[in-house]
Amino acid sequence: MSTCPGGNGEKSALRSARSTEVSRLDRVVIRFAGDSGDGMQLTGDRFTSEAAAFGNDLATLPNFPAEIRAPQGTIPGVSSFQVHFADYDILTPGDRPDVLVAMNPAALKANIGDVPAGGMVIVNTDEFTKRNLAKVGYESNPLTDDSLSAYEVYEVAMSTLTQGALAETGLGKKDAERCKNMFALGLLSWMYHRPTEGTEAFLREKFAAKPQIAEANILAFRAGWNYGETTEAFKTTYEVAPAKLPKGTYRQITGNTALAYGIVAAGQLSGLQVLLGTYPITPASDILHELSKHKNFGVITFQAEDEIAGIGAALGASYGGALGVTSTSGPGIALKSETIGLGVMIELPLVVIDVQRGGPSTGLPTKTEQADLLQAMYGRNGESPVPVIAPCSPADCFDAVLEATRIALTYRTPVLLLSDGAIANGSEPWLIPDVDSLPDLRVEFASKPNAADGSGEFWPYVRDPQTLAREWAIPGTPGLQHRVGGLEKADGKGNISYDPDNHDKMVRLRQAKVDGIDVPDVEVDDPSGGQARVLALGWGSTYGPIGAACRRVRRKGIPIAQAHLRHLNPFPANLGEVLRSYDKVVVPEMNTGQLAWLLRAKYLVDIHSHTKIAGLPFKAEELEHVFTDIATNVSPTDKEVVVK
Repeated sequence: MSTCPGGNGEKSALRSARSTEVSRLDRVVIRFAGDSGDGMQLTGDRFTSEAAAFGNDLATLPNFPAEIRAPQGTIPGVSSFQVHFADYDILTPGDRPDVLVAMNPAALKANIGDVPAGGMVIVNTDEFTKRNLAKVGYESNPLTDDSLSAYEVYEVAMSTLTQGALAETGLGKKDAERCKNMFALGLLSWMYHRPTEGTEAFLREKFAAKPQIAEANILAFRAGWNYGETTEAFKTTYEVAPAKLPKGTYRQITGNTALAYGIVAAGQLSGLQVLLGTYPITPASDILHELSKHKNFGVITFQAEDEIAGIGAALGASYGGALGVTSTSGPGIALKSETIGLGVMIELPLVVIDVQRGGPSTGLPTKTEQADLLQAMYGRNGESPVPVIAPCSPADCFDAVLEATRIALTYRTPVLLLSDGAIANGSEPWLIPDVDSLPDLRVEFASKPNAADGSGEFWPYVRDPQTLAREWAIPGTPGLQHRVGGLEKADGKGNISYDPDNHDKMVRLRQAKVDGIDVPDVEVDDPSGGQARVLALGWGSTYGPIGAACRRVRRKGIPIAQAHLRHLNPFPANLGEVLRSYDKVVVPEMNTGQLAWLLRAKYLVDIHSHTKIAGLPFKAEELEHVFTDIATNVSPTDKEVVVK
């Protein structure tokens, strides 16, 4: 019988003596839940890291309060981390947890409704006191009143066992109890045969300045592992084999980290200095945190006093010949809108990253939403067109930044990249690309006068006939003196102009430049070979749930096609033809139907809009029901109505 990687001989002997049954599974969804101070995000992240190191495919869903310290022991203060890992390629963090680890009554009450009948529930019994039960509205103890009879419940006194394991460390009771999350991690690591060396090394590095705390967490981790090994409560352990993914080197990555790495790569591929001008805001701050570690790659990070100063610095960097980048969330985009408009008028490259969250106003800072699409499209004064792109997953953020940079540099324009909270904080395996396969983003700056009248002057608005992009001259280049600014410019020369015909021409030129951006055609996934009459179309983080739901619908024998949009402005050239090829087009969005509105307006096609604004991603099961209902109730006349 196999032993848990990292286990010593004594542990192996104990397991062998107990003859623990090993159940082999193809996938598992685990949710760690507890108080916002219980370290559930760290626990989930460590379990995820070990699953990634083991070779499983995975997807995660962190969920935590916006408050720095929400009321202890209350439902609003519950923090959770869900990880879905499997021996095949998966698309979502899972609909429902197969295993719920509940560190207190609040965590149990907030999450038990998501656990399917027969699911496993592991609870920290030490927290189920009368006071804690009353705080969340339990009239009786659910561990003793049979209300959990539908589940496989394991009661573990995690706090007591952790304190016992750390009794000789000299830590006080309060500090010792804080290590109970590592006890839970150790227990689950034993149960699912996860490696242990990586976690112990991580803890020693994380708490290098506090070696006593590091060793205490390691002892608690080992205590949880040993508890699983020695207790008679758990009769079964579980194995999930590594996934068969394309060959290459992988690492676990979050969306925000992938965005940061993409920015670093964009600087290297373009040969430009990079400046991130930004202001901390949830859930985009991790981009700044990560980029600040990479000064050796020519990346400058500037934490400004506010959102407006951050984008102003980024646009100024672009004016000086660097690659300007700014990152924020929806409220920050509102504040940055005037400077984005200035970038449109000056026609300079600028990458603007919006990690969307629930709104309006402060809204739901730590929850996800897709409600900034119309703001990205139209949230500026005047006719102010900008390209808009959206990554579909955490790993895809790397490529999306490179694409945003390509467009910004090639067409001399600000580009809005729409990520969201689910992508930013979620993680998955990322196939590290071969550097030679990455795009060449090098640019040529203006080097000589270009005036059409032969005057020997430099005119800033002389355009490339193919891209309509103006020339980019670095200030201070001899002979290329020019001025730009927010006032309307005369075509070519760039002098201030209030001429009505010139303004009309410049507005249309800027729009034509964006409309003419070269973007790939939208691709349709239809295993039925064209028999599908319904198309499921998404953008952003809906890719995973839509894809998983389509898989389920197809397993029922119902054909359905799927397509996903990365480029939202301009749309792919073939999108209208694709939409008209199906009897029904269903567009799930985490807003009130913004993409559906744009598609109806542009292509005059009927769109079935399915929306959700709950701060949480779609579940595959809910979209499965929607798609099944639509696909089995399509009238043969529907397509005729659309064409008319």
